[in-house]
Amino acid sequence: MAPVGEAAALVLVAVLWGSTGPFLRTGAAGLEEVRCRGRLQQLLAEIRFLGLNYKYVVPFLLNQGGSLLFYLTLASADLSLAVPLCNSLALIVTLVTGRILGEDIGGKRSVAGMLLTVLGVTLCVAGS
Repeated sequence: MAPVGEAAALVLVAVLWGSTGPFLRTGAAGLEEVRCRGRLQQLLAEIRFLGLNYKYVVPFLLNQGGSLLFYLTLASADLSLAVPLCNSLALIVTLVTGRILGEDIGGKRSVAGMLLTVLGVTLCVAGS
């Protein structure tokens, strides 16, 4: 069985990664309308647009905090547990957060997929 602290840290990573994705999409809205001449000027204008947009920066920093926590947790966590747990739960959290924000996440198949993912993660955690 995985230590409770490691499992909690990995679940927190999944929540940070999963919940920030829909907010990053929302915060980046309008990026396609940024226009400049030249590739370098376009790149710099897009970086400025995102960097000055708190609706993008805050979720980005939370997402990076999740990445830092994941990196620190990998020092003691079982890799065969950490990666599937974080990635699969992040997917579920992304779908739930997107749904809360009004995004279309699909129908009954999405719900069935989430339930199967939870079952798989439960088996993975119980088996390690």
